[in-house]
Amino acid sequence: MKHIFRAALLAAAVAAPLGAASAQVDELKIMAPAAPGGGWDQTARAMQHVLQNEKIVPNVQVLNVPGAGGTIGLAQFVNSSKGDPNALIVGGYVMVGAIISNKSPVTLEQVTPLARLTGEYEAVAVPAASPLKTMDDLVAALKADPQKVSWAGGSAGGTDHITAGLIAKAIGVDPTKVNYIAFSGGGESLASILGGKVTVGISSLSEFDAQAKAGKLRILGVSSAERLPEAEGVPTFKESGVDVEIQNWRMVAAAPGISPEQKKALNDTIAKMVESQGWKEMLAQKGWANTYLAGAAFEEQLAKDIIATRAILKDIGLAQ
Repeated sequence: MKHIFRAALLAAAVAAPLGAASAQVDELKIMAPAAPGGGWDQTARAMQHVLQNEKIVPNVQVLNVPGAGGTIGLAQFVNSSKGDPNALIVGGYVMVGAIISNKSPVTLEQVTPLARLTGEYEAVAVPAASPLKTMDDLVAALKADPQKVSWAGGSAGGTDHITAGLIAKAIGVDPTKVNYIAFSGGGESLASILGGKVTVGISSLSEFDAQAKAGKLRILGVSSAERLPEAEGVPTFKESGVDVEIQNWRMVAAAPGISPEQKKALNDTIAKMVESQGWKEMLAQKGWANTYLAGAAFEEQLAKDIIATRAILKDIGLAQ
């Protein structure tokens, strides 16, 4: 059974209070609801860099609030930023899963979604010294005893966790037996992998890229339908007989309670960023796909993704 998911980045870029004369956004406060080093942090700081360098927004600040798949930051954002046209939050597919699996009382329905920004494929990696040389070796280890294979990844119920469950299910292993260790940030997860504290790591491809190029990690497979130019020589899961295809998307949202005019100013600001040469260069540098979708079309897709995520979490034993 093929499982395709598009996960997007929830990033925040906000407009200054609007007067009749101007809709210029002069300041933004972007919350990355995770520890430094992970995908949301990278996204928020990429936005900060491009918005300022392209002179779209003069002053952009980034704040990290880690924990519980972004739901701690989301709750803080909802409770403290109501009506603030200068507040944004980055999120995405991981947050959708975390909200469901953690039964969070705060949901994405309580913020103002602006746009889906990027998509990125998942990768499975091991330390360079690991006896696991290929995806086939990992499959054999999982089939022998799934609980002896420890996985380091992002928050429980997020894209990494879902991907590990889908891999197990695809090879006939009970996904509820996956020994998954959740970390609140990519930096912490990477340290546990490099330190040999876990068997295997799972994350977005860009988070492993530098260490793989340095020879410290070996990437066993990626979750794309076809091989990726930025992961030269790395097979897809499907090439190794693991029928899983999944893409993590990231998005940006604004605070609850802003006016239609403030929302438009923020959407226009994000559109300028996405269309800029600096953003295109950033996507190429990070290996992120441009999955930009804004306005009502994004809101409709987000609602569909929430329904689909709930179904797959139930399917692999991560939700009721």
